[in-house]
Amino acid sequence: MSAIVTTAELRRSRVRLFIVTMLFLVTTVNYADRATLSIAGPALSKDLHLDPVAMGYVFSAFGWSYVLAQVPGGWLLDRFGSRWVYACSIVIWSIFTMMQGWIGFFSGGAAIVALFALRFLVGLAEAPSFPANARIVAAWFPSNERGTASAFFNSGQYFATVIFAPLMGWIAHEFGWRHVFTVMGALGIIMGLVWIKTMYGPKEHPGVNETELDYIKQGGALVDMEGAKDETTDGKAQGGPTWSHIGQLLSNRMMLGVYIGQYCINTLTYFFLTWFPVYLVKERGLSILQAGFVATLPALCGFIGGVLGGFISDAILRKTGSLTLARKIPIVGGMLLSMAIIGCNYVDGQALVVALMALAFFGKGIGALGWAVVSDTSPKEAGGVSGGLFNTFGNLSSITTPIVIGYILSATGSFNGALVFVGLNALVAAFAYLFIVGRIQRVQLRAS
Repeated sequence: MSAIVTTAELRRSRVRLFIVTMLFLVTTVNYADRATLSIAGPALSKDLHLDPVAMGYVFSAFGWSYVLAQVPGGWLLDRFGSRWVYACSIVIWSIFTMMQGWIGFFSGGAAIVALFALRFLVGLAEAPSFPANARIVAAWFPSNERGTASAFFNSGQYFATVIFAPLMGWIAHEFGWRHVFTVMGALGIIMGLVWIKTMYGPKEHPGVNETELDYIKQGGALVDMEGAKDETTDGKAQGGPTWSHIGQLLSNRMMLGVYIGQYCINTLTYFFLTWFPVYLVKERGLSILQAGFVATLPALCGFIGGVLGGFISDAILRKTGSLTLARKIPIVGGMLLSMAIIGCNYVDGQALVVALMALAFFGKGIGALGWAVVSDTSPKEAGGVSGGLFNTFGNLSSITTPIVIGYILSATGSFNGALVFVGLNALVAAFAYLFIVGRIQRVQLRAS
Protein backbone atom coordinates (compact mmCIF):
# COMPACT_ATOMS: atom_id res chain seq x y z
CA MET A 1 0.00 0.00 0.00
CA SER A 2 2.82 2.42 0.88
CA ALA A 3 4.40 1.80 -2.52
CA ILE A 4 1.10 2.67 -4.20
CA VAL A 5 0.78 5.87 -2.15
CA THR A 6 4.34 6.83 -2.93
CA THR A 7 3.76 6.31 -6.64
CA ALA A 8 0.59 8.42 -6.50
CA GLU A 9 2.44 11.17 -4.67
CA LEU A 10 5.17 11.13 -7.30
CA ARG A 11 2.54 11.62 -10.00
CA ARG A 12 0.93 14.49 -8.13
CA SER A 13 2.07 17.94 -9.22
CA ARG A 14 3.22 20.40 -6.55
CA VAL A 15 1.83 23.64 -7.94
CA ARG A 16 0.31 24.58 -4.57
CA LEU A 17 3.84 24.84 -3.13
CA PHE A 18 4.71 27.40 -5.79
CA ILE A 19 1.47 29.25 -5.02
CA VAL A 20 2.24 29.58 -1.31
CA THR A 21 5.80 30.64 -2.14
CA MET A 22 4.40 33.48 -4.24
CA LEU A 23 2.10 34.46 -1.36
CA PHE A 24 5.14 34.49 0.93
CA LEU A 25 7.15 36.70 -1.42
CA VAL A 26 4.32 39.17 -1.98
CA THR A 27 3.64 39.32 1.78
CA THR A 28 7.34 39.98 2.39
CA VAL A 29 7.27 42.96 0.01
CA ASN A 30 3.94 44.06 1.48
CA TYR A 31 5.33 44.29 5.01
CA ALA A 32 8.61 45.78 3.86
CA ASP A 33 6.63 48.62 2.28
CA ARG A 34 4.66 49.07 5.51
CA ALA A 35 7.92 49.24 7.49
CA THR A 36 9.61 51.85 5.28
CA LEU A 37 8.36 54.68 7.49
CA SER A 38 9.60 53.07 10.71
CA ILE A 39 13.12 52.69 9.27
CA ALA A 40 13.15 56.18 7.76
CA GLY A 41 11.27 57.56 10.79
CA PRO A 42 14.11 58.81 13.03
CA ALA A 43 15.81 60.80 10.24
CA LEU A 44 12.50 61.84 8.66
CA SER A 45 11.05 63.11 11.96
CA LYS A 46 14.21 65.14 12.54
CA ASP A 47 14.05 66.73 9.08
CA LEU A 48 10.33 67.49 9.35
CA HIS A 49 10.45 68.42 13.07
CA LEU A 50 7.82 65.88 14.16
CA ASP A 51 7.19 65.30 17.89
CA PRO A 52 6.12 61.81 19.17
CA VAL A 53 2.39 62.57 18.99
CA ALA A 54 2.63 63.87 15.40
CA MET A 55 4.74 60.86 14.46
CA GLY A 56 2.14 58.56 16.01
CA TYR A 57 -0.58 60.06 13.83
CA VAL A 58 1.59 59.76 10.69
CA PHE A 59 2.30 56.11 11.57
CA SER A 60 -1.46 55.57 11.93
CA ALA A 61 -2.34 57.01 8.49
CA PHE A 62 -1.87 53.60 6.86
CA GLY A 63 -4.23 52.00 9.32
CA TRP A 64 -7.19 54.36 8.83
CA SER A 65 -7.61 53.58 5.14
CA TYR A 66 -6.51 49.96 5.44
CA VAL A 67 -9.30 49.30 7.93
CA LEU A 68 -11.95 51.27 6.04
CA ALA A 69 -11.19 49.45 2.77
CA GLN A 70 -11.16 45.88 4.10
CA VAL A 71 -14.78 44.95 3.45
CA PRO A 72 -14.93 46.71 0.04
CA GLY A 73 -11.64 45.00 -0.85
CA GLY A 74 -13.04 41.63 0.19
CA TRP A 75 -16.17 42.26 -1.87
CA LEU A 76 -14.01 42.97 -4.94
CA LEU A 77 -12.16 39.69 -4.39
CA ASP A 78 -15.40 37.71 -4.14
CA ARG A 79 -16.80 39.47 -7.19
CA PHE A 80 -13.80 39.43 -9.54
CA GLY A 81 -11.38 36.86 -8.09
CA SER A 82 -7.97 37.25 -6.48
CA ARG A 83 -5.66 37.28 -9.48
CA TRP A 84 -6.37 40.68 -11.01
CA VAL A 85 -7.61 42.46 -7.89
CA TYR A 86 -4.42 41.48 -6.06
CA ALA A 87 -2.22 42.42 -9.03
CA CYS A 88 -3.72 45.92 -9.20
CA SER A 89 -3.33 46.23 -5.44
CA ILE A 90 0.39 45.40 -5.54
CA VAL A 91 1.21 47.83 -8.33
CA ILE A 92 -0.84 50.72 -6.91
CA TRP A 93 0.50 50.47 -3.34
CA SER A 94 4.05 50.30 -4.74
CA ILE A 95 3.54 53.51 -6.73
CA PHE A 96 2.32 55.32 -3.61
CA THR A 97 5.26 53.93 -1.62
CA MET A 98 7.67 55.30 -4.21
CA MET A 99 5.97 58.71 -4.12
CA GLN A 100 6.72 59.06 -0.38
CA GLY A 101 10.32 59.69 -1.35
CA TRP A 102 9.17 62.92 -3.00
CA ILE A 103 7.89 64.64 0.16
CA GLY A 104 11.35 66.20 0.49
CA PHE A 105 10.12 68.72 -2.09
CA PHE A 106 7.64 70.02 0.51
CA SER A 107 8.31 71.74 3.81
CA GLY A 108 6.58 72.31 7.12
CA GLY A 109 2.92 71.40 7.39
CA ALA A 110 2.64 70.63 3.68
CA ALA A 111 5.21 67.84 4.02
CA ILE A 112 3.33 66.31 6.94
CA VAL A 113 0.00 66.45 5.07
CA ALA A 114 1.58 64.92 1.94
CA LEU A 115 3.19 62.12 3.96
CA PHE A 116 -0.06 61.36 5.80
CA ALA A 117 -1.99 61.34 2.50
CA LEU A 118 0.44 58.98 0.78
CA ARG A 119 0.50 56.58 3.74
CA PHE A 120 -3.31 56.71 3.68
CA LEU A 121 -3.31 55.76 -0.02
CA VAL A 122 -0.86 52.90 0.58
CA GLY A 123 -3.26 51.48 3.17
CA LEU A 124 -6.18 51.83 0.78
CA ALA A 125 -4.35 49.95 -1.97
CA GLU A 126 -3.07 47.18 0.33
CA ALA A 127 -6.52 46.37 1.73
CA PRO A 128 -7.27 43.30 -0.48
CA SER A 129 -3.90 41.64 0.15
CA PHE A 130 -4.49 39.44 3.20
CA PRO A 131 -8.11 38.52 2.44
CA ALA A 132 -6.78 37.43 -0.97
CA ASN A 133 -4.08 35.35 0.71
CA ALA A 134 -6.71 33.57 2.81
CA ARG A 135 -8.96 32.95 -0.21
CA ILE A 136 -6.08 31.52 -2.23
CA VAL A 137 -5.02 29.20 0.61
CA ALA A 138 -8.62 28.02 1.04
CA ALA A 139 -8.80 27.32 -2.72
CA TRP A 140 -5.42 25.60 -3.08
CA PHE A 141 -4.82 23.67 0.16
CA PRO A 142 -6.56 20.76 1.92
CA SER A 143 -7.46 21.27 5.58
CA ASN A 144 -4.48 19.31 6.93
CA GLU A 145 -2.00 21.60 5.11
CA ARG A 146 -3.80 24.90 5.61
CA GLY A 147 -2.20 25.80 8.94
CA THR A 148 1.31 25.39 7.57
CA ALA A 149 0.48 27.24 4.35
CA SER A 150 -1.13 30.17 6.21
CA ALA A 151 1.69 30.34 8.74
CA PHE A 152 4.25 30.29 5.93
CA PHE A 153 2.81 33.21 3.98
CA ASN A 154 2.11 35.11 7.21
CA SER A 155 5.73 34.66 8.30
CA GLY A 156 6.66 36.92 5.40
CA GLN A 157 5.95 39.83 7.76
CA TYR A 158 8.98 38.81 9.84
CA PHE A 159 11.13 37.81 6.89
CA ALA A 160 10.54 41.29 5.48
CA THR A 161 12.39 42.73 8.47
CA VAL A 162 15.16 40.11 8.31
CA ILE A 163 15.89 40.92 4.67
CA PHE A 164 14.87 44.53 4.23
CA ALA A 165 15.46 46.25 7.60
CA PRO A 166 19.27 46.08 7.18
CA LEU A 167 18.95 47.05 3.52
CA MET A 168 16.67 50.00 4.26
CA GLY A 169 18.83 51.05 7.22
CA TRP A 170 21.89 51.04 4.97
CA ILE A 171 20.09 52.99 2.23
CA ALA A 172 18.90 55.59 4.75
CA HIS A 173 22.39 55.88 6.24
CA GLU A 174 24.28 56.09 2.93
CA PHE A 175 21.85 57.84 0.57
CA GLY A 176 19.16 59.44 2.75
CA TRP A 177 15.74 58.34 3.93
CA ARG A 178 13.98 59.38 0.70
CA HIS A 179 15.62 56.56 -1.27
CA VAL A 180 14.18 53.94 1.10
CA PHE A 181 10.77 54.67 -0.42
CA THR A 182 11.85 54.82 -4.05
CA VAL A 183 13.78 51.52 -3.95
CA MET A 184 11.01 49.60 -2.18
CA GLY A 185 8.34 51.05 -4.46
CA ALA A 186 10.22 49.94 -7.57
CA LEU A 187 10.63 46.42 -6.15
CA GLY A 188 6.89 46.19 -5.52
CA ILE A 189 6.03 47.15 -9.10
CA ILE A 190 8.26 44.33 -10.35
CA MET A 191 6.54 41.88 -7.98
CA GLY A 192 3.13 42.94 -9.28
CA LEU A 193 4.15 42.15 -12.86
CA VAL A 194 5.48 38.73 -11.82
CA TRP A 195 2.20 38.02 -10.02
CA ILE A 196 0.12 38.63 -13.15
CA LYS A 197 2.24 36.17 -15.12
CA THR A 198 2.23 33.32 -12.59
CA MET A 199 -0.98 33.23 -10.50
CA TYR A 200 -4.13 31.25 -11.40
CA GLY A 201 -6.91 29.35 -9.63
CA PRO A 202 -6.58 25.56 -9.16
CA LYS A 203 -8.78 24.70 -12.14
CA GLU A 204 -7.13 27.24 -14.46
CA HIS A 205 -3.45 26.80 -13.61
CA PRO A 206 -1.57 25.26 -16.55
CA GLY A 207 0.82 23.35 -14.27
CA VAL A 208 -1.66 21.50 -12.05
CA ASN A 209 -2.59 17.91 -12.88
CA GLU A 210 -5.73 15.95 -12.05
CA THR A 211 -4.04 14.03 -9.24
CA GLU A 212 -3.15 17.17 -7.34
CA LEU A 213 -6.54 18.73 -8.08
CA ASP A 214 -8.33 15.64 -6.72
CA TYR A 215 -6.06 15.55 -3.67
CA ILE A 216 -6.71 19.15 -2.61
CA LYS A 217 -10.43 18.93 -3.44
CA GLN A 218 -10.94 15.74 -1.43
CA GLY A 219 -9.02 17.34 1.44
CA GLY A 220 -11.49 20.21 1.71
CA ALA A 221 -10.00 22.85 -0.61
CA LEU A 222 -12.60 25.20 -2.12
CA VAL A 223 -11.27 24.77 -5.64
CA ASP A 224 -14.17 26.66 -7.26
CA MET A 225 -13.52 29.80 -5.21
CA GLU A 226 -10.93 31.20 -7.62
CA GLY A 227 -12.75 30.27 -10.81
CA ALA A 228 -14.44 32.58 -13.30
CA LYS A 229 -16.63 35.21 -11.68
CA ASP A 230 -18.60 36.42 -14.65
CA GLU A 231 -21.75 34.29 -14.50
CA THR A 232 -23.62 31.97 -12.19
CA THR A 233 -24.96 28.62 -13.26
CA ASP A 234 -28.21 30.15 -14.49
CA GLY A 235 -26.38 32.49 -16.84
CA LYS A 236 -27.05 35.67 -14.88
CA ALA A 237 -24.37 38.06 -13.80
CA GLN A 238 -22.99 37.10 -10.41
CA GLY A 239 -23.09 39.70 -7.66
CA GLY A 240 -20.88 39.85 -4.61
CA PRO A 241 -21.78 38.90 -1.04
CA THR A 242 -24.77 40.65 0.53
CA TRP A 243 -25.26 42.73 3.67
CA SER A 244 -27.05 39.71 5.14
CA HIS A 245 -23.84 37.70 4.86
CA ILE A 246 -21.92 40.45 6.65
CA GLY A 247 -24.54 40.64 9.41
CA GLN A 248 -24.41 36.89 9.97
CA LEU A 249 -20.63 36.96 10.31
CA LEU A 250 -20.76 39.87 12.75
CA SER A 251 -23.34 38.09 14.92
CA ASN A 252 -21.36 34.84 15.09
CA ARG A 253 -19.73 34.42 18.54
CA MET A 254 -16.85 32.36 17.19
CA MET A 255 -15.97 35.02 14.64
CA LEU A 256 -16.25 37.85 17.18
CA GLY A 257 -13.76 36.05 19.43
CA VAL A 258 -11.43 35.61 16.46
CA TYR A 259 -11.77 39.32 15.62
CA ILE A 260 -10.89 40.40 19.18
CA GLY A 261 -7.94 38.03 19.24
CA GLN A 262 -6.59 39.35 15.94
CA TYR A 263 -6.88 42.96 17.10
CA CYS A 264 -4.70 42.17 20.11
CA ILE A 265 -2.22 40.04 18.14
CA ASN A 266 -1.76 42.83 15.62
CA THR A 267 -0.95 45.27 18.41
CA LEU A 268 2.38 43.43 18.69
CA THR A 269 2.78 43.55 14.92
CA TYR A 270 2.26 47.28 14.68
CA PHE A 271 4.51 48.08 17.62
CA PHE A 272 7.21 46.23 15.70
CA LEU A 273 6.40 47.94 12.39
CA THR A 274 6.18 51.47 13.80
CA TRP A 275 7.81 52.24 17.14
CA PHE A 276 10.33 49.40 17.59
CA PRO A 277 13.19 50.99 15.57
CA VAL A 278 12.45 54.30 17.31
CA TYR A 279 12.61 52.48 20.66
CA LEU A 280 16.04 51.11 19.79
CA VAL A 281 17.34 54.54 18.73
CA LYS A 282 15.73 56.79 21.37
CA GLU A 283 15.50 54.48 24.40
CA ARG A 284 18.48 52.18 23.85
CA GLY A 285 20.91 54.56 22.13
CA LEU A 286 21.50 52.72 18.85
CA SER A 287 22.19 54.46 15.55
CA ILE A 288 19.65 54.10 12.74
CA LEU A 289 22.05 51.73 10.95
CA GLN A 290 22.48 49.61 14.09
CA ALA A 291 18.73 49.58 14.68
CA GLY A 292 18.14 48.21 11.18
CA PHE A 293 20.46 45.29 11.85
CA VAL A 294 19.38 44.66 15.46
CA ALA A 295 15.72 44.49 14.40
CA THR A 296 16.53 41.42 12.31
CA LEU A 297 17.00 39.08 15.30
CA PRO A 298 13.48 39.43 16.74
CA ALA A 299 12.16 39.32 13.18
CA LEU A 300 14.09 36.12 12.44
CA CYS A 301 12.72 34.55 15.62
CA GLY A 302 9.22 35.64 14.59
CA PHE A 303 9.75 34.02 11.20
CA ILE A 304 10.94 30.75 12.77
CA GLY A 305 8.06 30.82 15.24
CA GLY A 306 5.59 31.52 12.45
CA VAL A 307 6.63 28.53 10.37
CA LEU A 308 6.90 26.32 13.46
CA GLY A 309 3.41 27.35 14.61
CA GLY A 310 1.95 26.15 11.33
CA PHE A 311 3.72 22.79 11.55
CA ILE A 312 2.63 22.34 15.18
CA SER A 313 -0.96 23.19 14.35
CA ASP A 314 -1.21 20.78 11.41
CA ALA A 315 0.55 18.05 13.42
CA ILE A 316 -2.02 18.43 16.22
CA LEU A 317 -4.79 18.29 13.62
CA ARG A 318 -3.44 15.05 12.13
CA LYS A 319 -3.02 13.50 15.58
CA THR A 320 -6.31 14.56 17.20
CA GLY A 321 -8.61 15.35 14.29
CA SER A 322 -9.68 18.43 16.25
CA LEU A 323 -9.41 21.69 14.32
CA THR A 324 -10.21 23.58 17.53
CA LEU A 325 -7.27 22.14 19.49
CA ALA A 326 -4.97 22.41 16.48
CA ARG A 327 -5.49 26.16 16.14
CA LYS A 328 -6.03 27.18 19.78
CA ILE A 329 -3.03 25.49 21.41
CA PRO A 330 -0.36 27.35 19.36
CA ILE A 331 -2.28 30.65 19.48
CA VAL A 332 -2.81 30.68 23.25
CA GLY A 333 0.68 29.37 24.04
CA GLY A 334 2.32 31.80 21.65
CA MET A 335 0.47 34.81 23.04
CA LEU A 336 1.41 33.97 26.63
CA LEU A 337 5.05 33.67 25.54
CA SER A 338 4.78 37.07 23.82
CA MET A 339 4.26 38.72 27.21
CA ALA A 340 8.04 38.42 27.65
CA ILE A 341 8.17 41.85 25.99
CA ILE A 342 7.28 43.42 29.35
CA GLY A 343 10.54 42.04 30.75
CA CYS A 344 12.48 44.59 28.67
CA ASN A 345 11.48 47.19 31.27
CA TYR A 346 13.52 45.39 33.91
CA VAL A 347 16.85 44.85 32.15
CA ASP A 348 19.55 47.29 31.11
CA GLY A 349 21.88 45.45 28.73
CA GLN A 350 21.14 45.75 25.03
CA ALA A 351 21.74 42.03 24.54
CA LEU A 352 19.08 41.13 27.14
CA VAL A 353 16.61 43.57 25.60
CA VAL A 354 17.08 42.05 22.16
CA ALA A 355 16.83 38.52 23.62
CA LEU A 356 13.50 39.29 25.31
CA MET A 357 12.19 40.96 22.17
CA ALA A 358 13.26 37.91 20.17
CA LEU A 359 11.46 35.59 22.61
CA ALA A 360 8.32 37.73 22.46
CA PHE A 361 8.24 37.73 18.67
CA PHE A 362 9.00 34.02 18.54
CA GLY A 363 5.85 33.51 20.62
CA LYS A 364 3.93 35.95 18.47
CA GLY A 365 5.02 34.01 15.39
CA ILE A 366 3.81 30.71 16.85
CA GLY A 367 0.47 32.26 17.70
CA ALA A 368 -0.07 34.09 14.42
CA LEU A 369 -2.50 31.53 13.00
CA GLY A 370 -5.44 33.88 12.56
CA TRP A 371 -5.37 33.60 8.78
CA ALA A 372 -5.45 29.81 9.01
CA VAL A 373 -8.57 30.21 11.16
CA VAL A 374 -10.06 32.49 8.48
CA SER A 375 -9.40 29.88 5.80
CA ASP A 376 -10.96 27.24 8.09
CA THR A 377 -14.07 29.23 8.96
CA SER A 378 -14.92 31.48 5.98
CA PRO A 379 -18.13 30.56 4.13
CA LYS A 380 -17.39 29.64 0.53
CA GLU A 381 -19.72 32.29 -0.89
CA ALA A 382 -18.14 35.13 1.10
CA GLY A 383 -14.48 34.22 1.63
CA GLY A 384 -13.18 37.64 0.67
CA VAL A 385 -15.66 39.54 2.83
CA SER A 386 -14.98 37.21 5.76
CA GLY A 387 -11.27 37.89 5.44
CA GLY A 388 -12.01 41.60 5.05
CA LEU A 389 -14.03 41.72 8.28
CA PHE A 390 -11.29 39.79 10.10
CA ASN A 391 -8.66 42.19 8.82
CA THR A 392 -10.85 45.22 9.61
CA PHE A 393 -11.00 44.34 13.29
CA GLY A 394 -7.43 43.11 13.37
CA ASN A 395 -6.04 46.25 11.83
CA LEU A 396 -7.90 48.70 14.01
CA SER A 397 -4.74 48.20 16.07
CA SER A 398 -2.75 49.74 13.21
CA ILE A 399 -4.57 52.97 14.11
CA THR A 400 -4.69 52.69 17.88
CA THR A 401 -1.25 51.22 18.60
CA PRO A 402 0.96 54.00 17.18
CA ILE A 403 -1.31 56.73 18.58
CA VAL A 404 -1.61 55.23 22.08
CA ILE A 405 2.15 54.66 22.26
CA GLY A 406 2.75 58.21 21.02
CA TYR A 407 0.63 59.59 23.87
CA ILE A 408 2.31 57.30 26.41
CA LEU A 409 5.72 58.57 25.29
CA SER A 410 4.55 62.17 25.38
CA ALA A 411 3.13 61.77 28.89
CA THR A 412 5.91 59.70 30.46
CA GLY A 413 8.98 60.24 28.29
CA SER A 414 9.59 56.49 28.43
CA PHE A 415 8.67 53.31 26.56
CA ASN A 416 7.97 51.37 29.80
CA GLY A 417 4.22 51.93 29.69
CA ALA A 418 4.18 51.19 25.96
CA LEU A 419 5.70 47.74 26.46
CA VAL A 420 3.19 46.94 29.22
CA PHE A 421 0.38 48.03 26.86
CA VAL A 422 1.67 45.68 24.15
CA GLY A 423 2.15 42.76 26.56
CA LEU A 424 -1.37 43.06 28.00
CA ASN A 425 -2.82 42.88 24.50
CA ALA A 426 -1.15 39.49 24.10
CA LEU A 427 -2.89 38.33 27.30
CA VAL A 428 -6.30 39.50 26.02
CA ALA A 429 -5.73 37.60 22.74
CA ALA A 430 -5.15 34.37 24.68
CA PHE A 431 -8.29 35.04 26.74
CA ALA A 432 -10.38 35.59 23.60
CA TYR A 433 -9.41 32.24 22.09
CA LEU A 434 -9.85 30.39 25.38
CA PHE A 435 -13.22 31.78 26.47
CA ILE A 436 -14.99 33.41 23.51
CA VAL A 437 -14.15 31.55 20.28
CA GLY A 438 -15.48 28.12 21.23
CA ARG A 439 -15.41 25.39 18.58
CA ILE A 440 -13.66 26.33 15.33
CA GLN A 441 -15.65 25.30 12.25
CA ARG A 442 -16.71 26.67 8.86
CA VAL A 443 -19.54 29.19 9.04
CA GLN A 444 -22.71 28.12 7.21
CA LEU A 445 -24.60 31.18 5.96
CA ARG A 446 -28.37 31.28 5.68
CA ALA A 447 -29.78 32.23 2.30
CA SER A 448 -30.43 35.96 1.92
